[in-house]
Amino acid sequence: MPKASEIKKNIAISYDNKTYIVKDIERSVPQGRAGGSLYRMRMYDVVTGRKLDETFKDSDMIDLADLVRRQAMFSYSDGEEYVFMDSEDYTPYSLNKSAIEEEILFVNEDTVGIQVVLVNDVPVIIELPTNVELEVVETDPSIKGASATSRNKPAKLSTGAVIQVPEHISTGDRIKVNVEERKFAGRAEK
Repeated sequence: MPKASEIKKNIAISYDNKTYIVKDIERSVPQGRAGGSLYRMRMYDVVTGRKLDETFKDSDMIDLADLVRRQAMFSYSDGEEYVFMDSEDYTPYSLNKSAIEEEILFVNEDTVGIQVVLVNDVPVIIELPTNVELEVVETDPSIKGASATSRNKPAKLSTGAVIQVPEHISTGDRIKVNVEERKFAGRAEK
């Protein structure tokens, strides 16, 4: 059982006899108080989707939920449902857009390293690799002589996400994006 200070985003935990996915964590250190930090966690019930905000002391012990991760690839979307295909046995996993709306901004048919998280054989979220490769579909023209350390500009990616990129990046370039930080992480290898 890990302490509250060891919990990361997108971890499944058991709390009050229910399974929750931790979507956001805020750490605070109360002034003038002996003891450690407080961790405010925004969690969503995997069955009902109900939101729960709970605060834990850094030394509180938290139960991890029993979950399974399966390698998968994005297959198609059907309205509000996104379907991922298991990479080994081709089982389709259907997830509602609201459960994965932040992650889906960085997923297309070419994205590798996607994992579908199952709780009691029900798909609840997807986990992405640290970096994904996407194509820039719209940005201001690149500036000749701009260095990689110069100013940034907005760029729209093939998935619809908009991130800041260096001025030397142009439309049509393939780039790496750090999913967790939503930042440019370099050019993709050709």
